[in-house]
Amino acid sequence: MLIKCAIIFVAIISSLGVSAQLLSQVELDTCKTFESLEAALENPEKVFKLKLHRDKLAVFPEEIYQFINLQYLDLSKNRLAEIPDSIRVLKYLQEVNFAKNKVVSFPEALTLCKYLKKIVFSQNELDSLPNSIGNLNKLEHLDLWSNNLAYFPAEMNSLSSLKVLDLRGINLNREEQNYIKSLVPNTKVHLSPSCDCAK
Repeated sequence: MLIKCAIIFVAIISSLGVSAQLLSQVELDTCKTFESLEAALENPEKVFKLKLHRDKLAVFPEEIYQFINLQYLDLSKNRLAEIPDSIRVLKYLQEVNFAKNKVVSFPEALTLCKYLKKIVFSQNELDSLPNSIGNLNKLEHLDLWSNNLAYFPAEMNSLSSLKVLDLRGINLNREEQNYIKSLVPNTKVHLSPSCDCAK
């Protein structure tokens, strides 16, 4: 259903001839942040940053798909259990924050958003990362602090731009920690002390 809605939105946008534009980091840092859907929907094509944290959201709002220029999305501190595959429609995303939700699966569709530089999934319930995460060759910051992660794909070695990887609060033994570091040798990896846990 969500994918169908996304396709409809894309068709409408295409028919209007609206073109998306990618902002520089300076432009993104200084542009207006919308903090309600109501205000954002008044001029959807002018929405580059959207912050809907602490809104008690249990479902990803379909209205977000109308913001074709969206490049910063903050849905932290809500009640989301999943991020829909149709998030791939937001192909100009540069930063996303889903901290403090209840997400179990890292959305593979997010790895199709090739401009992503920062992803925050701290304090969720993720148990693994998709092999396709290696597609994100512009990703600089990946925050997975305090999740249930037990699988880290070898494809992470393709994250050539990654500067920071936060894995604190995740039970990992010394062997697992060394393996992760070997995948991203040029990345600052934040880890909690290793455990004696066997997996």
